[in-house]
Amino acid sequence: MPGTELPFGIIVDFSFWNTILTLPTGQMAWVIFAIVGWAVLALIFFFMGAQLWVNLRQNKYTSNWEWVVLAVDVPPDTIQSPKAVEQIFAHLSGALFEPNFGQKYWQGVKQRWFSLEIISLEGYIQFLIFTEATYRDLVEAAVYAQYPMAEITEVEDYVDGIPTAYPNETHEMFGLEFGLAAPDPYPIRTYSEFEHNISKDAMFHDPMASILENFTRISTGENLWFQIIIEPTSSKWKANGIELVKKIIENKKDTSQPFFLFKLLNSLFNELLKAVQSPSEEGPAKKKEEMPGKLSDLTPGVRDTIAAIEEKISKIGFKTKCRVLYAAPKEVFNPSRCLDGFVGSLNQFDYAGRNAIVPVAATTAHYAFKNYRILEIKKKFVSAYKKRKIKIGHNPYILNIQELATLWHFPLPLVKTPLLQKTASKRAEPPINLPIEEMTESPLRRKVQEALPEAAEEEETPPAELPYA
Repeated sequence: MPGTELPFGIIVDFSFWNTILTLPTGQMAWVIFAIVGWAVLALIFFFMGAQLWVNLRQNKYTSNWEWVVLAVDVPPDTIQSPKAVEQIFAHLSGALFEPNFGQKYWQGVKQRWFSLEIISLEGYIQFLIFTEATYRDLVEAAVYAQYPMAEITEVEDYVDGIPTAYPNETHEMFGLEFGLAAPDPYPIRTYSEFEHNISKDAMFHDPMASILENFTRISTGENLWFQIIIEPTSSKWKANGIELVKKIIENKKDTSQPFFLFKLLNSLFNELLKAVQSPSEEGPAKKKEEMPGKLSDLTPGVRDTIAAIEEKISKIGFKTKCRVLYAAPKEVFNPSRCLDGFVGSLNQFDYAGRNAIVPVAATTAHYAFKNYRILEIKKKFVSAYKKRKIKIGHNPYILNIQELATLWHFPLPLVKTPLLQKTASKRAEPPINLPIEEMTESPLRRKVQEALPEAAEEEETPPAELPYA
């Protein structure tokens, strides 16, 4: 076939490509690579260079960030459902900032994130929130809005209590990273489904009870840390849920999309084959028309799944990454003491036909260079945990505020955790007739306290101890 006539009298000659396609497979591959291979390599190097440039700009942008670790304690008699923590996550979504093209690729502007953590240090359990100093007020306002009697205290970062490099002379560690068993739009079992009406009054079986029980199993020298890293994101992820609902109703398989570059090359190759091949005498095959699916044709279980997907995408979502780390001195190292039960406690959120939280990576390796790979994996895992990195490891996934509140919330008083830190007293509001001068005195005292060391150098006498110190 000498060529194909296009509109406006333009003729494209495909005889050259027709000759190439008649070559043996090996020769044809070499010729095609020699013609278009350089363009593919150029695109690959371009994307690699662009990613390297973005990383350099982001490292410079984040170099001045200051992180704080806030310990959150609630009174032991506080009765609040996980719905209150769900509102805390909704409050934190206010930190969303979507940089434009120039801010992202030139200034390196990056979205700040949070880490919600539960740690057990030798059985002492504490709820923590790790945040950048810019959003400390946001975090405190979100917590106090739902738990007015809570105590929030800035503490030192606990992660320096174990080594980063392995092997070492003192400690050993084991870590797990968790992901979703199904695509993001499918929801896990949430706290609203843990209510049981076996009596006149609805009873709530707190799923946090089985999680915290594993944190009490460790003893002297052992550490069990659980972190949920969340990053605010836009509502673009909800489009995937809408498309999934359409595919379920139309009874279509959810096939994953190939990488854009391979998809483009495949499309060009198919068009090229169509151009050089002669049309069939019978004409193009007619596709069998398929009737679109109807919601009424679905089973009750599938309809419930669609309703659950729609409910998930109706709420605010966060990019999420969950990790658990166990570390202890070598003489008492026994990860099965608590990690097996911890993984089992997450199985309570498994919902058949929907989604589940499952381990997707561990600090283990198999086959070739096993010992060397294990050490590298452990080093990478511990570093990612200590720096609260969401992009290290498997890709993050989307959990909405209801799912996050199910995984991380303050337990109800019925949950008896002996060493869970709680406030010893309640916070009280100031009297109505309290003078305004006394209410504004504390900030001034702080400024005086900061100036005391300079005064001490001049007078060479120790300053008097202030009553608030």
